Amino acid sequence: MKPLHYLTLVLLILALVIAFVPQNTTRPYKLTAEQLLAEIRTGTQFVSPDEVADKIIQKDPSIQLIDVRNPREFEMFSLPGAVNIPLQDILSEGNTDVLNQGTKMNILYSNGSTEANEAWLLTRQLGYQNNYVLQGGLNYWMETILSPSKPGGVISNDEIARYDFRKAASMALGGGDVHASAAAPAASSAAPKPGVVPVKKKKKASGGC
Repeated sequence: MKPLHYLTLVLLILALVIAFVPQNTTRPYKLTAEQLLAEIRTGTQFVSPDEVADKIIQKDPSIQLIDVRNPREFEMFSLPGAVNIPLQDILSEGNTDVLNQGTKMNILYSNGSTEANEAWLLTRQLGYQNNYVLQGGLNYWMETILSPSKPGGVISNDEIARYDFRKAASMALGGGDVHASAAAPAASSAAPKPGVVPVKKKKKASGGC
């Protein structure tokens, strides 16, 4: 999907989130719609499937994959090491220490980009800064990493290198036998939540009237 299409999709999601998310009275939102729009235009929330695949293969301890789909979909298939925080539970107090912390780079994903972007928008409205979105979601992951197509015609050295990497990543991550509609067991379904360092909360001043 082209960057312009991603921007259009995210702008539509932003409008829906602003329109339908109920008033937050316990944890006030910290970013305005204008601030969110400025961040969306940069597209810096997206992490490419190639980068995520490399981090998974390298067993990079700095990332945490968060599946925002429902538990049934998570049980059918999930990325290695992912934890499940369904979109409807993003604002739950029990997930604050995972989503608002300074140790892990959280990478949110869903089947496409819609639900993961909604989750990202909610966390950004709350001021959380270490959450990102897997570009294209699992659908694009299946297409580019697990079932890469060999480029045709005259191709550059960069395209050859990218295809070679994706082919190797596919073999390392079980590509070829997994498809978007397949019911594959989730290796991460029983994985514990990551060890994270919560952002320190400001202490209330003692005394008072």
